[in-house]
Amino acid sequence: MLDNINQLLLRNNDLLQAKSPLFINLPVDDFFHEYKTSHPQAVMTCYNTNYQFHLAAQQLNIPEMNTEFSAHYENENLHDLVIIQFPKSKAELTFTLAMVSASLSKECLVLIVGENKSGIKSIEKLTTQQLSDCAKIDSARHCLLFAANMLPAQESFSLERWLKPYSFTINETAINVVALPGVFSHNRLDIGTQVLLENLPKKVSGDILDFGCGAGVIASYYGKTFPNANLHLLDVSALALYSAQETLKLNNLSGQVFPSNSLSDVNGKYDYVISNPPFHQGLKTNYQATETFLSKIKRHLKPRGQVIVVANSFLRYQPIMEEEIGRTQVLAKKKGFSLYHCSI
Repeated sequence: MLDNINQLLLRNNDLLQAKSPLFINLPVDDFFHEYKTSHPQAVMTCYNTNYQFHLAAQQLNIPEMNTEFSAHYENENLHDLVIIQFPKSKAELTFTLAMVSASLSKECLVLIVGENKSGIKSIEKLTTQQLSDCAKIDSARHCLLFAANMLPAQESFSLERWLKPYSFTINETAINVVALPGVFSHNRLDIGTQVLLENLPKKVSGDILDFGCGAGVIASYYGKTFPNANLHLLDVSALALYSAQETLKLNNLSGQVFPSNSLSDVNGKYDYVISNPPFHQGLKTNYQATETFLSKIKRHLKPRGQVIVVANSFLRYQPIMEEEIGRTQVLAKKKGFSLYHCSI
């Protein structure tokens, strides 16, 4: 099966001819096999900032296809074609274009593809400083395809310059945060996390896992409030993981920061698992990662281990926690969010 985005691309196969194509955050499916069949001499690179898609790309086992998962893509061998899926965050698109600019040849064709409702219709206005000759090429399957040329970069790319800072104070504890575009709570503290942090346990020690850490807000606050705790942070996003590392540094904290698709790379056991879990993947609502996390986290808890989760009150996480982990209490309800606590 092919995603609608990839079906639209294959409708325009004449535009896809390249020696060194770069695919950025495209849905991972049979598109890549079909591309290799049509363009057997191409040396393909599949770059993802989503760890789940990166793992899927690795499993394709396509000869001469490189896969990369990182917050910063660099390549000395210049690409003559780049295809980018329009991201959920418009700021992430301008960030991505700035990042890959130095890895593209002067003749490189830039293709940007996305769902109609993704915001892609604003691409010409959004990219006036980065792209020239931007034009709609095709429309099908509720998706749009644009082609353009890359303008010369006005300055060299620096990942640090794209980190957006903000700070907040709760219960007299001040936290400094930095986040790259596309990272959850990129601009300010979100309400759900605020509800969680305002209702901390009185005493926390041992190993803490921040599941879906985003920019590292929860772990940093816990680390400052409970300095004897050991911090562990995971996320599916390379952009989030880089942001979390930098947020920890800003607050003079340290911790283990690692990628995981839900619990795929979790091997340890923890005294506390804390989360404001994501329930969106791209434009679609997706509860699967969180439900998998809740159903399997018990095996990663130490004796008397505890789980604290904040979520929109309409999400039915409490019954899952009751069944899979243990007796679950509602610690707080505020502004449409509920804070759940359970222990084994």
